[in-house]
Amino acid sequence: MLHLLLSPLGKEFIFFNLFRYITFRTGGAILTTLLLAFWLGPKLIRWLKSKQGEGQPIREDGPQTHLAKKGTPTMGGIIIMIPFFIAALLWADLSNTYVWIVLFVTLAFGLVGFADDYLKLTKRNTKGVSGKVRLAVQGTVAAIGAYFISAQATPELANTLAVPFFKEVLIQLGLILFIAFSVLVIVGAANAVNLTDGLDGLVTVPLILSAGSFGLIAYLVGNIDFAKYLQLHHIPGAGEMLVLCGALIGACLGFLWFNAPPAKVFMGDTGSLALGGAIGSIAVITKHEIVLAIVGGLFVIETLSVMLQVASFKLTGKRIFKMAPLHHHFEKCGWSEPTVVIRFWIIAFIFALIGLATLKLR
Repeated sequence: MLHLLLSPLGKEFIFFNLFRYITFRTGGAILTTLLLAFWLGPKLIRWLKSKQGEGQPIREDGPQTHLAKKGTPTMGGIIIMIPFFIAALLWADLSNTYVWIVLFVTLAFGLVGFADDYLKLTKRNTKGVSGKVRLAVQGTVAAIGAYFISAQATPELANTLAVPFFKEVLIQLGLILFIAFSVLVIVGAANAVNLTDGLDGLVTVPLILSAGSFGLIAYLVGNIDFAKYLQLHHIPGAGEMLVLCGALIGACLGFLWFNAPPAKVFMGDTGSLALGGAIGSIAVITKHEIVLAIVGGLFVIETLSVMLQVASFKLTGKRIFKMAPLHHHFEKCGWSEPTVVIRFWIIAFIFALIGLATLKLR
């Protein structure tokens, strides 16, 4: 909004020219979300505590140390979402269609997560919205987002899949396959983030790293000169995703202040599904879906651990891990929660570096 309102004034007042620059508006988005999260956090935590009573239900089969977390409120993703949407509406170019696509997916996934958290609280168990219903809604939302991403893309890039390391390779999928693949990416990213969110502060830093990585990718592919130099596919309008990624970074940093061990509030599905959906949709917009699996390698590992655990138990009656997702396995092995969290942060940082390296290796 500020871009549309103040940029035209740059002809008369030089200062307002700053609002033309994506980098300046990204900085504004980071500060806005960070300060709003700091301000809203204590108020929302008190309100959530007053409404939730016993807080998020704790798994009885989980690590015994988690029993001490009883009474901690959930739905803390609201502390991220409110500042994110305010900053996006203030600092992003609202004439950019991609901005509205990401906001739509983020909001819809956040509402699914909110419904899931609400049912868990009211039923006092760890089961919320049924898996089939949740996947059906997520798939529908992701399909709508993918359709409009395809419609917005240039003809040569529409419905295609770019392959890392090969500058000229573009696999033509066609509209139906492109939508199906995009649904897999967006829904997969949302649920992978959701599975990783199991320890105080665990998912927040990897999300910051993912948002930072895709913010840089979006800026580069959205700039014709940088895209040409790095031999990337230029995507007009994609650079605006940097502002949204900046808003995500600031909001996640603000939330981490309250979610650091011992957490005063849990993110809940309200936040994890929304954030995963946002990152997934940005990956589809920037044509770096495969790179998302590298940058978000920690999320992939956590998801695979659950899939392998379920498959092994159904086929052999035996479990591969002491408990899934993987972070709980290491807790069962005797690692303290802060040790697991910090080491997983390090792993996420390594994956982010590897993912960014694909930009130059062509």
